[in-house]
Amino acid sequence: MEKFEKILGRDSPLFQSVKERKYETPSEIQEKSMPIVLEGKDVIALASTGSGKTLVFAAGLVKNVSRDKGIQGLVLVPTRELAEQVTKELRFFSKFKELNVIPIYGGGSINNQIRDVKKAEIVVATPGRLLDHINRQTIDLRNLNTLVLDEADRMFDMGFRDDVRKILNQCPKKRQTMLFSATFSHEIELLSKGFMNHPVEISAEQYVDPSKLTQEYYDVGNEYKFSLLKHLLEHETAKLIMIFCNTRRNVDFVAKNLNKLGIEALPIHGGFSQDKRNKVIAEFHSNSVHVLVATDVAARGLHIEGVSHIYNYDSPPTKNEYIHRIGRTARAGKEGKVINILSMRDYDNFRNINDGEFNIIKKEMPNIEKVMIRWVPERQDRDRSRGSGYRGSSHSQSRSRSSGGRSSSSGGRSSSSGGRSSSSGGRSRFGNSRNDSGNRSERSDSRGGRSDFRGGKSRDSRHDSRTNRFHRHSHKSYAR
Repeated sequence: MEKFEKILGRDSPLFQSVKERKYETPSEIQEKSMPIVLEGKDVIALASTGSGKTLVFAAGLVKNVSRDKGIQGLVLVPTRELAEQVTKELRFFSKFKELNVIPIYGGGSINNQIRDVKKAEIVVATPGRLLDHINRQTIDLRNLNTLVLDEADRMFDMGFRDDVRKILNQCPKKRQTMLFSATFSHEIELLSKGFMNHPVEISAEQYVDPSKLTQEYYDVGNEYKFSLLKHLLEHETAKLIMIFCNTRRNVDFVAKNLNKLGIEALPIHGGFSQDKRNKVIAEFHSNSVHVLVATDVAARGLHIEGVSHIYNYDSPPTKNEYIHRIGRTARAGKEGKVINILSMRDYDNFRNINDGEFNIIKKEMPNIEKVMIRWVPERQDRDRSRGSGYRGSSHSQSRSRSSGGRSSSSGGRSSSSGGRSSSSGGRSRFGNSRNDSGNRSERSDSRGGRSDFRGGKSRDSRHDSRTNRFHRHSHKSYAR
């Protein structure tokens, strides 16, 4: 507490909130950044979720913002959940200054937001909805003196780069800008040069303790992927578990089948209403259910203590996504484990991730029993996803061209005429095959449906003797 008092000052409204929270010692990013922020300097801070960065930018906002002078503070965040979470924290940290903090994001009533922002001093916003307000001229940023870009790398990954630049061009030139990111990319460097004033760069050690983080992967035939997940969940000693999928469809598939098999799991993805998403998050926070199945978009920014295991049911499309996922465990001296479950459609993504930076150990397949799939999508959904689920994506052109032969479900083109067609992804597991998991957007995974949902033999899983980069054990060696 003495360090906080020294940094913030005994009479600071923020220090009163810190005392009420009973914080004892600043985290590394707080100790390094808060004095510079309080000096009014621009800051680029490399910090992950859970490192205490919200208190850092709260220090600048509480210092710079006054009551009844319009919107003076703006925090840009990538997702609705993070907007809700940051709003809640800023309301607490600014309570002794009685500042009005208002969230605005898509999915909520814009009319209610138009009414609320009129009385706001601080706005926490997602880029798309904020641009809506700017275009409607329902938000006034003329008095803005403090701008925060939280999880800037994630905003760029989600395609908000141009939106963020448009917003920055609408803000007063004279302001304090704070940018927070888990990684430092070329895009962030360009943005800092164009929109920040001699920023001070601050980097904290990774909040995840690598010495306490175990990373593993299993290579499994696609038809055994869900069975392996169930087996591992039943045989691992875990506290809170997060299972990541790349699509809404796979989130529903995994969560519903786990529940039907007696493993309580909560799904969360962008297809849920905001009210439902809030309820799921609250239930998981309460530890009443210990398994959360999520897409990256829905889970981004959630600060959940005590996550011991991360399962990547789908390999993330980028290394940054992988870093964000594993950053949810092995925190504050606690041990953590990351388990990657690979089938053929994960190979391209996993190759991009496993380039030597991470110590990911290959595990031998345990003896597992193939489980009966008890929940499948509606036939209408399956047909729709096969026909047009990839509209607007390069995958939309992938279709089977067979004439009486068996077509592949890997998403590549096959052109057999009477014989058995092979998967285009199967030519080389490290070749140029398209990958289902590579889609960052939360759209329907029809190929996952044609293997996992059927529960039968997967054409994707056929062994390809022309490559040994990934050695797959024979199914007979581990399936009872």
